[in-house]
Amino acid sequence: MTDPGHLFTRTLCNIVGRKALTERLSEEFFLADLGAHAVRPLLTFDDLNDLLATRAPEPPRLRLHRDGAPVPHDRYTERGTASRVERRIVRPEALYRELRSGASMVLDGIDRMHPPIGAATDDLMRLVHERAQANLYLIWGRSRGFDTHWDDHDTVIVQVEGTKHWQVHGPGSRPHPMKNDTDHSHTPPRNPDGELLVVWEGVLHPGQAIHVPRGWWHTVTGAGEMSMHLTFGFTRATGVDWADALVRRLFDEEVFRRDLPRFADPEQRRKHQHEMLSRLVELAEEYDPETFLAERDARFPRRTSFSLPWAVQEGPLPADARVEFVPILPPSVMQDGDKIAVTVSGRRYRFPSVVGPVLESLAEHRVLSLAELAERCDLESTTLDRIVSTLARHHLVLVR
Repeated sequence: MTDPGHLFTRTLCNIVGRKALTERLSEEFFLADLGAHAVRPLLTFDDLNDLLATRAPEPPRLRLHRDGAPVPHDRYTERGTASRVERRIVRPEALYRELRSGASMVLDGIDRMHPPIGAATDDLMRLVHERAQANLYLIWGRSRGFDTHWDDHDTVIVQVEGTKHWQVHGPGSRPHPMKNDTDHSHTPPRNPDGELLVVWEGVLHPGQAIHVPRGWWHTVTGAGEMSMHLTFGFTRATGVDWADALVRRLFDEEVFRRDLPRFADPEQRRKHQHEMLSRLVELAEEYDPETFLAERDARFPRRTSFSLPWAVQEGPLPADARVEFVPILPPSVMQDGDKIAVTVSGRRYRFPSVVGPVLESLAEHRVLSLAELAERCDLESTTLDRIVSTLARHHLVLVR
């Protein structure tokens, strides 16, 4: 079986090529057959049943749709309390009834609930260097949960169980539409006869995956049986994001903090405008998109995870312990005098230089046993124990 932690960076890249997932990402549709064995570790019905019972997701995280409209929450949930907090509880028999009648179930953020899907999502983030989330879609029969639509983020759809029919229509009348946009009235592409254009149509089977770029219209319906698929979604950085970050830097510039000289004479207003434009151009050249992206990577968030008891208690680590790297993106390790400097999730850490090889090995391999780590870094066990314990306390590694 494929390791979910390498689903995208290895399995998918080997099939469609790394350029399709980097240089041509968000621009081209692709279809890939990963094989049912590759997606089987992601989610089974036993896993889903356990998640619904133990995590008890409630609307809007879990919701039902039918024929393009949401199913009212009261039809499949009831009010209850947990730890004296009122919440909505999904009623199993009501959920079954709605699914039998053609509703589509959506479970948002399943990557934060189920470790195999979380590992696959982390792997996608390492590939695209953007935050990602995985949602689950479950439906029976030939019904549809949503009308023909476009998404404001890029998606990779992975069919896990059953089959589903897709029509991908391509980009509409507004190229690269955004969630926070000035125009949401754009329309899907049509041929000269006025019919919806179709750039790809087919039925997805377990193990197959497609990439639908942001803004591409698509129509999805059941194929007559059950369908369970995962949608991995991510939003790539745009010029608007860079410009927004640039504007935030203007607070450090006196000329931009001044009042605009509304009532000054024309020459003074022109002078002030010229001063602002000149400084803005200088800042844009200093803080170019490459610098912005590097800064964005340095702020990339970590998943919330815990390493008890080893991040708290003193003493040697278990001989059979495995060490897992927490940061999703490999951070740069810079020499800083007699120490090394590492920035993770916007926080800067300084460690003795001996820690550098440990961080670099873990960033490359993600998970290593203590024995493997000691051999790669040529460290004694007592020294390595102290280093790993220190990194665990700073939420940079997990000890399993």
